[in-house]
Amino acid sequence: MKRINPLIAVALASATLSLSAVTTQEIQQSIRAIKSVGPEGKGNARASKAWQKLSQADDNALIPLFNAMNDATPLAANWLRGAIHAIADRGIQSGHGLPNAAIERWLRDTSNNPRARRLAYDLIKRVDSKKADFLIRKFKNDPSVELRRDAVQLVLNDAAASKQNGNNSNAKKLYSDAFQNARDVKQIQAAVSALRGYGQTVDVPKQFGFLMSWQIIGPFDNSEREGFAKVYPPENKIDLSATYQGKEAKVKWQPFVSEDEYGKIDMNLPYGMIKEVVSYAYTEYDATESRKAELRLGGKNAWKIWVNGKFIFGRDEYHRGKRIDQYSLPIDLKKGTNTILVKVCQNEQEQSWTKDWDFQVRISDATGAAILAKNRKPTPKAALSPAKKK
Repeated sequence: MKRINPLIAVALASATLSLSAVTTQEIQQSIRAIKSVGPEGKGNARASKAWQKLSQADDNALIPLFNAMNDATPLAANWLRGAIHAIADRGIQSGHGLPNAAIERWLRDTSNNPRARRLAYDLIKRVDSKKADFLIRKFKNDPSVELRRDAVQLVLNDAAASKQNGNNSNAKKLYSDAFQNARDVKQIQAAVSALRGYGQTVDVPKQFGFLMSWQIIGPFDNSEREGFAKVYPPENKIDLSATYQGKEAKVKWQPFVSEDEYGKIDMNLPYGMIKEVVSYAYTEYDATESRKAELRLGGKNAWKIWVNGKFIFGRDEYHRGKRIDQYSLPIDLKKGTNTILVKVCQNEQEQSWTKDWDFQVRISDATGAAILAKNRKPTPKAALSPAKKK
C-alpha cells in the first residue's frame, strides 16, 4: 500500500510524540487550511501545521478527512491522505484498531471520491483481510476503476480455477461475467480470449459501445502545430456535401467504418502515414431519452471534441500514451439526434512511436456501462475476429 510521501514523512518525524486531544472544531479548521493549499508552495507552511494537528487526532477524524477528499485538489488530497495514514498507522500499531464499520459505510457510498474509497478499502484490508475479501467481490461494476479491477480479477481467477478443474460450464459463465464488467484492457483481453477459446463470438465494440461509423474529412494543415488552434470549416458548420481546401488539395467528407474491435478510428488508413495534419470525424448518435452521460475518449494525439455543436474539451499534446476511457467527459444527451465532432491532429515527429494518428470514442453511464444508440449499426464482421488486436 502506498505510504506517506517524503514531504509528509518529514512532517511526521517532527511531530510531537505526546498526543493531545484535537477537538472537532480544530479538525475542521485544519482541514480547511490544508484544502486552501495552492501551487508553488502557497499555504504549505500553514498546511504543514494543520497536518501535524490532524496527525494527533483520534480515529474520529478519519471520516471527516475522507469527506474532505471528495472535493480536494490533488495537492490537498496528498496532505489529507497522509493525515489518514498517520492516524490509521497509530491506531493499528497501538492495537486500538480502526472504526471499520464507519469506514465501510463510507466505502459503500459510490458517490464518494473513487481514489479515497480505494484508500478506505485498503485500511479495512489491513485490519480485517477476510472482510476486505468479502467486500471486494461486490465492486465488480463499481465506478472506482481500481476497486473494479481487483473485483474482476477475482472473477477471472475463479474462472481459471473452474477451467482447470474441468468445470467448463461455470468457467464460461465466469469469463462472461468478467467480460461484462471489466474496464482494464488486459482483463478484457483475457476474458475475450478465453470465451473465444470456447468457440463463442464476442462483440467487444457493442459491449463497450464504441462508435464505429463516422464521416471523416481531411487532411488540413498542422504545420508548426498551429492546426490545433486554427478553425477549419467543419468547426463552423457540418455540411457533408461540401468540399474545402485541404493541406495540399481539395478535400471532402467520406464514410469511415472501423473494423478494430476496440473502436479505433485510424486516420492513417484513408490518408496514409502523413505528418503535420489535422482531420475531423463526425457522427450522429440517436439517443432513446434525454439523460446525463459520459463521453469516453482514448487517443495519443492532440484533439478537440464538440457535442451538439458545443465545445466540450480538448488536449493540445502528442504521443503521451493511449488507453480505453483515457478521458471521461460529462455530457447531456438529448432525446433523438445528437451530433459528435472530433478534431484529431498529428504533429511533425518521425519516431516509430509517433506514427499513430487515431482515437476511440464511446458513450457510457458513470459506471462505464455502454449506452447504445438507437441508430447503432451491426458490428462489422472484421471487428469480431479474434485476429484483431488493440
